[in-house]
Amino acid sequence: MIPTTAPAPANKLLGLEVLRFLTAFAILVFHYRHFAFVADRPVGLVNDRLPLYRLLHVFYDRGPCGVWIFWCISGFIFFWKYRDAIADRSVGGWKFFVLRFSRLYPLHIATLLIVSLVQPLYFNLNGYFFVYQANDLVHFLLQLLMASSWGSQDALSFDGPIWSISVEVLVYFCFFLMLLVTRSWLLNLVVIAACLTASGQVAACLAFFYAGGLAAMVRRAAMSSAHRLAAERAGWLAVIAFPLWAWQVTNGQPESMDFLLLLTFTPVLLFCLSREVAMPAWLQKVVEVAGNMTYSSYLLHFPLQLIAVVGLGFVRAPIPLYDDRFFGLFIGTTLVASYLSYRYFEAPAQSLIRDLLLRPRPARRETVPERRDVKPAIYR
Repeated sequence: MIPTTAPAPANKLLGLEVLRFLTAFAILVFHYRHFAFVADRPVGLVNDRLPLYRLLHVFYDRGPCGVWIFWCISGFIFFWKYRDAIADRSVGGWKFFVLRFSRLYPLHIATLLIVSLVQPLYFNLNGYFFVYQANDLVHFLLQLLMASSWGSQDALSFDGPIWSISVEVLVYFCFFLMLLVTRSWLLNLVVIAACLTASGQVAACLAFFYAGGLAAMVRRAAMSSAHRLAAERAGWLAVIAFPLWAWQVTNGQPESMDFLLLLTFTPVLLFCLSREVAMPAWLQKVVEVAGNMTYSSYLLHFPLQLIAVVGLGFVRAPIPLYDDRFFGLFIGTTLVASYLSYRYFEAPAQSLIRDLLLRPRPARRETVPERRDVKPAIYR
């Protein structure tokens, strides 16, 4: 018998899953300050007194940068999974739409409805909404279409963090349509260069998304290259050296060039983290679960905050903003709720929608006319 070799396991991008979880965690920590808000701004907030500030000050202070990193990770994953499939027409527009709709919409509509029901309770207690103030019919309809931030994100509404997903949904359309024209890496450079001359969150999302796409293309090319190890070593060297250079040229204030720094640094980091990683099966499972929880935690943390402040308001209890235990309770509750949401709501809803909308149609059975004995012409 001719011996056969098992195919190499697919790269599960476990390093990217870890980074994706960390970016979501950064947003959780940054938005913890919502508990200090009166209407749409914090009042009396002392950053240095926030729980575990010395340990988590980067997340507290630079948390919004996590959105840019998340967009870059999305670009990597989309170009990794869909670039060739869309360009070759093996994934069409309907299938691409259903895949994204089934992943994003069930939890979005659930959190939108929760916030819509609980915000009036908070308003009755305080005379204003909690954090996000534009909770009217127009914004509700825009939220239903996931189009709340296609024009401007100045007036955030309902489950406010959805704004970055809304922008990304618009970028998905551009991604799909552009791949029908070309899959050349030069297009990525053109898009990034054009976005550097524009302003607004859509341009920022496009820039990071297509920068992440470039990193995915380089990783694909490196997988079959004899110089893969040299490329990875050079990448890690850049990951270490570039922040040090930025610290030096900005006199210790690298936040002054956050956008350009992250737009250059993040794709290189994604290239390095996207190498195949061998780990024990149990740890791989933990990493995959953590990656799956990122969208859940991103959409669930604000409704949980809203429910908490309404509950404390009803019993007339102050919000223990600077209490480490309260911080731990908020983070822990969000992570547990995110796990349960993905496993028992999002994943089943996703499977159901895909089964309904992508199920192959049964082939039509052609009716065969009943056979009749036909006598030769001589006997007719």
